[in-house]
Amino acid sequence: MSSSHHPHPSEVTPESLYLNRRAFIKRASVASIGGAMVAGGVWARQKDAPHVEGTSDDELTPWETVTGYNNFYEFGTGKSDPKKNAQDFRTDPWAIEVTGEVTEKRTFTFDELVDGLTVEERIYRMRCVEGWSMVIPWNGFPLKDLIERLGPTEDANYVEFTTLLDRQRMPGQNSPVLPWPYVEALRMDEAMHPLTILSTGVYGKKLPPQNGAPIRLVVPWKYGFKGAKSIVKIRFTKRQPRTTWNEAIPHEYGFYANVNPEVDHPRWSQATERRLGEFFRRDTLMFNGYDEVAPLYEGMDLSKNY
Repeated sequence: MSSSHHPHPSEVTPESLYLNRRAFIKRASVASIGGAMVAGGVWARQKDAPHVEGTSDDELTPWETVTGYNNFYEFGTGKSDPKKNAQDFRTDPWAIEVTGEVTEKRTFTFDELVDGLTVEERIYRMRCVEGWSMVIPWNGFPLKDLIERLGPTEDANYVEFTTLLDRQRMPGQNSPVLPWPYVEALRMDEAMHPLTILSTGVYGKKLPPQNGAPIRLVVPWKYGFKGAKSIVKIRFTKRQPRTTWNEAIPHEYGFYANVNPEVDHPRWSQATERRLGEFFRRDTLMFNGYDEVAPLYEGMDLSKNY
């Protein structure tokens, strides 16, 4: 599939479709949505999202799979552990600290952070690759809209996201499997790309804890581990931050983590992927098929900057 077969990030699904899951799936082939695995925003604005007709041959991954087969090591390393161990996880109240190279350092409540945006929340249909792949309709808004509101300084070259550290509420953090808390980061031009979103929901419903409630990052052209979940801190930095998987196993997990069929993981090929619910594997697409992000990496050796 070339990127021409996939809608742009501005293409969304109307409320009447995403609230009716069966109708939404049935009409997915003519409802244009955008991207790879994203969500966000102010629920009241969903009804105002515009509708753009288009084509797509990507069938949505069922709700049960999206919410029941997850990588979220804070709740356990098994794919079913997050749903099982996050049942009592509460996200209200929730605070998010904004710090670093920014005009105003402050801590926001979740509502303050999203309600202060003037943009409309949209529904994005996005592909995500984590060794397997899914196609998910996320409620979300572009990260760039939040960044523009926060006002990073001219020294801000990167933006870093930190997940909640709470070993009582997140029992997986009692394991030394990773250095905690979980930290991910993007170069500023990556963060400002319209395909990069913050998500607060999925399938028109509030984001479940196992999927990263109340707010998570989605970057559709990168491998899934870049999508920091349950974010409590956003920090703007001048220098490239250290990130969790890159710090834990640097020869296996690079900072950029772009989906690239030509660069194998040391322990397996990444030339193909299996979409959950399908028996056969399919070719992995460069940048997950989102060719519009290629200019971000012009002149870079992506076999070294993996």
